[in-house]
Amino acid sequence: MGLTGTGRRERALVTRRLAPGTLDRLTAHHAVELHDSDAVMPRDRLLEAVRGKAAVLTTLDDRVDEEFLEAAGPGLRVVANHAVGLHNIDRGACAARGVEVTNTPGVLTESTADLTMALLLGAARRIGEGERTVRSGTPWNWAPNFLLGLELSGARLGILGMGEIGRAVARRARGFGLSIGYHNRSPLPDEHASGAAWRPLEQLLAESMLLVVSCPLTDRTRGLLDARHLALLPTGAVLVSITAGVVDEDALAAALGSGALLAAAVDHHTHEPAVNQALLAQEGALLTPHLGSATTHTRQAMGALAVDNILAVLDGRRPPTPA
Repeated sequence: MGLTGTGRRERALVTRRLAPGTLDRLTAHHAVELHDSDAVMPRDRLLEAVRGKAAVLTTLDDRVDEEFLEAAGPGLRVVANHAVGLHNIDRGACAARGVEVTNTPGVLTESTADLTMALLLGAARRIGEGERTVRSGTPWNWAPNFLLGLELSGARLGILGMGEIGRAVARRARGFGLSIGYHNRSPLPDEHASGAAWRPLEQLLAESMLLVVSCPLTDRTRGLLDARHLALLPTGAVLVSITAGVVDEDALAAALGSGALLAAAVDHHTHEPAVNQALLAQEGALLTPHLGSATTHTRQAMGALAVDNILAVLDGRRPPTPA
C-alpha cells in the first residue's frame, strides 16, 4: 500500500483503543493520534483532537455533528465508524461538506447472531435469575414449579428487522425448531426470507412468543416498540433487543413488572453505558454490556475494515464499505 494520491502523510485520529495490531497499516503510512483508552474520549478533548485531521476513526459514542465537523475543518475527508450503526453520525452534514462516511457491516453478523441466540435462550429459560439465585446463596431446591421458562421448540419467533443479522438469527433459530415470522417495511425476496413469513408489524407482535429486535435505529424506528405495541405480544412472551432506542425501555420494564412479559434481554442500551433503572429492578431482565460483536476475531475484523476504509479514501479510492 502506497501513500495517498497526494504523495504525503495525512493526519488521522483514532478515538478508542483497538485490537492489537489493527492500526499497524495505518501508522505505516500516516501520522496517527490515538486516544489509547477503553474509555470514551471526552467531548472537549475530541473537538480539540479532531482539528486538522484528514481522517477520524470513530465509535458509536462519538457524536459526529456540525460542531464536530466545524472543529475538524475543511481538511477532513473521511469518518470511519467502527460499527454497523450510524446513529451517532449526521450523514447529511458530512455529505454537505464532502466528508465520506463508512461503517463495518458484514464482519460482525455471525458473532452478533450468536449472542442474540444466547440471549434468547438465557431469557426464555431464566438463566440470569437462576445464576443470581445460586450466586447469592439464596436457599433453593429442585421443585416442579421452580423457575419455569419458555420452551423454544415449536414456538413462534418474530424478527423485527430482517437484515443480515436478522437472517443469521433465523438460520440459527430453525435449528431449535422455531417457526419464524419477520417484519421489514416490505417483504424480502424468497431466497433471502428462507422460509420466514413476512407479517405486518402488529400481526407479527400478536403472533410472537419470542421477539428479536434487530432493525437499525432510524427516525422511523426510534421508540417504535412503545407500551401500545408491547401490549400486543402474547402474555408470557420473551423479547430480545440488540438495537438501542427502538424499544421504550420504561414500557418494557413495566411489561415485565406486570407479568405481561415473562422475560426480556437487552444488549444495546438506549443511553449506554447508563442502564435503565427500571429495567435493573426487574428480575426477568437479562442485561448485558453491548457484547454483540465482542469476539476477538470480530473486533479485529471490524478494526481492519475501518482502517481499509480510511486508507482507501486517503488514497483517492472508493472505500470498501461506504455508508
